[in-house]
Amino acid sequence: MFKRSIKGNFQYLKTKRINTAIITAVFFTLSLGIILTGYLTTGTRKNLLTIVGILGLLPASKSLVSLIMLIRAKGADQKLFDLINGSDNNLISMYDMYFTSYKKNFAVYHMTVKEGVIIGYSGDPSFDAKQCSEHVNAMLKQAGHNGFTTCFSTKIDDYLKMLNSLNEKASLNKDPGRDDGIRISLYEIIL
Repeated sequence: MFKRSIKGNFQYLKTKRINTAIITAVFFTLSLGIILTGYLTTGTRKNLLTIVGILGLLPASKSLVSLIMLIRAKGADQKLFDLINGSDNNLISMYDMYFTSYKKNFAVYHMTVKEGVIIGYSGDPSFDAKQCSEHVNAMLKQAGHNGFTTCFSTKIDDYLKMLNSLNEKASLNKDPGRDDGIRISLYEIIL
């Protein structure tokens, strides 16, 4: 019934969307079932089960809001996965990264981090690379990360060149935990 959805994995958003839809349906069904049971057993809405059922609508509504956000979020498709999969040999890929900010949301289909360099690709026509970079920089600085570079692209050919260049870059990293820390912080700020 449920597939495990792990942030950064390919098709994370699709799996999370399905799981959240199921949970939302269960929450609403339970709440409405409790309200209906109270009404049918007492013949009036003024009973304890109605209160319990209405309170159960709170987590159901929260789950519905999450579902709406997940429906709006776009992720990488199989074609993009196949295209990128051969170019990221020595890199840790992060797929379906959906960043939310007060002004705008950013769908980043693929990202990677190596030695403080963060690159990402989005095929979304409304994607603003500069604003996304500013948002990611601000969030990472709040999390205590400094001395990194971000670069986002909306052109797949340019992104594949950046990916190959980063992949071929000799590893001079004296602190491999730094990149892991940046990845963890990125996972914490995505949808």
